[in-house]
Amino acid sequence: MRGEGVRVDVNLVLRSTRVITPEGTRAASIAVAGGTIAAVWPHDAEVPAGARLEDVGDDVILPGLVDTHVHVNDPGRTEWEGFHTATRAAAAGGITTLLDMPLNSLPPTTTVEHLRIKREVAAPKAHVDTGFWGGAVPDNVKDLRPLHDAGVFGFKCFLSPSGVEEFPQLDQEQLAASLAEIAGFDGLMIVHAEDPHELDAAPQKPGPAYADFLASRPRIAENTAIQNLIDQARRLAARVHVLHLSSSDALPLIAAAKAEGVKITVESCPHFLTLTAEEIPDGATEFKCCPPIREAVNQDALWEGLADGTIDCIVSDHSPSTADLKTGDFASAWGGISSLQLGLPAIWTEARRRGHDLTDLARWMSTNPARLAGLDRKGAIEPGRDADFAVLDPDATFTVDPARLQHRNRVTAYAGKTLHGVVTSTWLHGERINHRGTLTDPAGRLLERTN
Repeated sequence: MRGEGVRVDVNLVLRSTRVITPEGTRAASIAVAGGTIAAVWPHDAEVPAGARLEDVGDDVILPGLVDTHVHVNDPGRTEWEGFHTATRAAAAGGITTLLDMPLNSLPPTTTVEHLRIKREVAAPKAHVDTGFWGGAVPDNVKDLRPLHDAGVFGFKCFLSPSGVEEFPQLDQEQLAASLAEIAGFDGLMIVHAEDPHELDAAPQKPGPAYADFLASRPRIAENTAIQNLIDQARRLAARVHVLHLSSSDALPLIAAAKAEGVKITVESCPHFLTLTAEEIPDGATEFKCCPPIREAVNQDALWEGLADGTIDCIVSDHSPSTADLKTGDFASAWGGISSLQLGLPAIWTEARRRGHDLTDLARWMSTNPARLAGLDRKGAIEPGRDADFAVLDPDATFTVDPARLQHRNRVTAYAGKTLHGVVTSTWLHGERINHRGTLTDPAGRLLERTN
């Protein structure tokens, strides 16, 4: 065990028969000093004098989850969510770090001044550690370097309409200009990749039928946008990340680009990996998101992409709205899935069915998202990392009751589903912030990019 000899200043020992470490799952005692993991000791290690022992028995200790794709919508659309409710939901779901997307708040995070406003709003409300993405829009190339210097973790852009007028999409020329600027300081561009021309060419039939909505967001829109992004990233030697991959058809393109050395990473989301088009009733717009939830055979291929490393990580794309915006018409309803609190059990339920284990889940939902964002103190249970943990009873089940969610608006595609995995506690910097659904006062810190 690493750091076995460390004893000085340890104030907490967290013990379990199942701890997920970079070397695998083992019985261990985690020594914490000043909010940092000081050592990982054998399970029966002596507890230093003055240190508190918390023995969670056979519950599994995971590194705190890192969710790099959350729409908090605060300030400006706080009736949709807000830092207080979003970060409470995160803590309840075992997430200890989240990164907030630059849009759906007013103002969007497209200038340093807008970033300052958002940080000021978030600081007293954050229950978990919170960082921020900047936005890349057609008129703010001049703002990208200042935002980078101010500590954003990268820049989000859309290649098709975003759904809010204050955050317009980039065309290919504008994308190239922003990518060239960002590549100049080795920044990261994260991309909503759907091609607007393919979307315009698809049949657009309003109404309650999910099949009609699915036809309006075809796979070719994602595939084309991703191929264009790969071409731009290759030409400009830029770092790019594909958000919320839905189309499995794009996996061979991505795998080939990675093999070639293009600097590209990819995420998918719990809803694409656990829900299928075949199960969505007509009019059930709580399932609407863009890109859309696709067929079961597509989902199988996404899981294969996770298993072989083509898909790097799983994050929520938590994009809530008020219930009135989820009309019965798929064309006009707000597109977004609220899953911040439920991602861990949703993914674990499906992962275990498919033969994966909790070490896979920790890699997809903690280690790799932390690596994507450059959060080198997050994402693993090893000395020197922040003492952030999710404690899970992996065999317990529960049925999703929207009334028990911490989200401000409790519209969820998971209502009534029985899931495996109950988060029994969440720890941030060595302090328990959630114990069986009882949450402490906000204790999260605001994070800035440091590399």
